[in-house]
Amino acid sequence: MASTPVIDGTLEVVDFEQITGLSSAKGLTTATYGAGTIALLQAESQPIRWRDDGTDPTASVGMRLTPGSDPWPYSGSLAAIKFIEEAASGKLNCSYYQG
Repeated sequence: MASTPVIDGTLEVVDFEQITGLSSAKGLTTATYGAGTIALLQAESQPIRWRDDGTDPTASVGMRLTPGSDPWPYSGSLAAIKFIEEAASGKLNCSYYQG
């Protein structure tokens, strides 16, 4: 049985968004206006690829988030990370936290 990641009790929830329409690379919308320093990410419906090195991911290149997996905590640059779906109808759920 997989364990669910726990976010440190000192972190405050700042925002949530669901990103859809990922047929082309997109960033975290909420990050553009400075909400949070950590994101908890979860793919829904289809696998999602991501990159945070300044290059857009493609449907076949990038790190992979899979539906049904535990949420993944990301604490890199929220403004730099980009996502794309591997197949149509992918969704990305994002919760944002501030420490």
